[in-house]
Amino acid sequence: MTTLTSLLEKYSKPGPRYTSYPTAPYFHEGFTESDWRAELAASQDPARGLSLYFHIPFCDTLCYYCGCNMVATGDYNKAYQYLDFLDREMAQVATLADPSRLVRQLHFGGGTPTYLRPQDIRRLMGMIRNRFNIAEDAEMGCETDPRELTREHLAALRDTGFNRLSIGVQDLDDRVQKAVNRVQPEGMIKEVYGWARELGFASINMDLIVGLPHQSVESFARTLDKVTAWSPDRLAVFSYAHVPWMKKHQKLILEKDLPGFATRLDLQQLIHDRLGAAGYVNIGLDHFAKPDDEIVRAQNQKTLWRNFQGYTTHKNCDIYAFGASSISQTPDTYVQNEKNVKRYQELVADGRLPVERGLRLTRDDQIRRDAITKVMCDLELDKAAFSATWGIDFDSYFADALADLKPLAEDGFVIVEANYVLVTELGRLFLRNIAMCFDAYLKQPAESGPRYSRTA
Repeated sequence: MTTLTSLLEKYSKPGPRYTSYPTAPYFHEGFTESDWRAELAASQDPARGLSLYFHIPFCDTLCYYCGCNMVATGDYNKAYQYLDFLDREMAQVATLADPSRLVRQLHFGGGTPTYLRPQDIRRLMGMIRNRFNIAEDAEMGCETDPRELTREHLAALRDTGFNRLSIGVQDLDDRVQKAVNRVQPEGMIKEVYGWARELGFASINMDLIVGLPHQSVESFARTLDKVTAWSPDRLAVFSYAHVPWMKKHQKLILEKDLPGFATRLDLQQLIHDRLGAAGYVNIGLDHFAKPDDEIVRAQNQKTLWRNFQGYTTHKNCDIYAFGASSISQTPDTYVQNEKNVKRYQELVADGRLPVERGLRLTRDDQIRRDAITKVMCDLELDKAAFSATWGIDFDSYFADALADLKPLAEDGFVIVEANYVLVTELGRLFLRNIAMCFDAYLKQPAESGPRYSRTA
């Protein structure tokens, strides 16, 4: 009998998470500021909403596992000044945008957005509202670090319109927390969660990370039991990607302390079992939600979407992203800002849009992105409808993908019929592997491609 653990082992391979297609490593410097200005001018469709993202890169301390673009500093003045550059960047984009377009979604990420003092959270939101037209029912979310977070921070978020919160829990085990330099007692997290509930945040997510040093099935089971008892609306359980060649500070994590491959597989089985038993629905790609959550309803209604902020119910929005390293998106382009904070600020000070690189999608990119999105969000592909939308013959166009899907079908991840490709319940655990079958870039010679984290 084939076990889940043996399937995870069989299909564990490097692969993208598909927050975009083509994925970010294929963005290039040939896409310039002038290209982005032209795209902004040409893409003002009043029927499309806006999704605004603000990258706040600052943190008080360095978490050794971190894969984000961040700056650990005790000099708060850097963050205070950074807000002025965000406002100047917004001013430039706003002059190129249709002022009637409604902001349907807004997100603060980082780094640590709540590194900002409460008065500066209010200050930044004032800047944003001066530049953009935010819908009354906009979905507004912020990532938070429980350490040094006060009730006043959460009150500032609620008072300025935020209705969603994501709390970085990662792991509740003391030994694991010390090994990754993120010590936050269980009582601290429980207090922050209580404040958030009292203040009336409509949806609260908790982030966990699996695969950290010293984690075991027993220790992580205790974390899962405590977290599910708190009953957050959503859970994101990310697999730690140990990429010290990309993130030098990850060398502070001793490889000998990381769980072995067999343990990592057992941890994946544990997550599947415990969260299912606690009543959470596996949306796919490490995301879980309660059955009545709007993200579950959107998946059932086939209106779910995926972008750089993960799964979202706001499909028909262009993303305007502000701050160092942030990524904007229109239907035809991706654009990434300069990653270095100092260089980002220099470009903005010069009156430039701080574009570092980007990509204009080809027709093949758009077709394959649509297929990958349907796999990851709808969990099915209607071949006839897809063919009609794109003016192609599905089976001919995706002959390579259908061939690659055959072994996955044999292992029960997908059902490939004459008219449909259907992801099974088991297949939700292997969405990255299924999507990879449609990825033309992965079929290029390996030596020319990027290095990804493993799918399990």
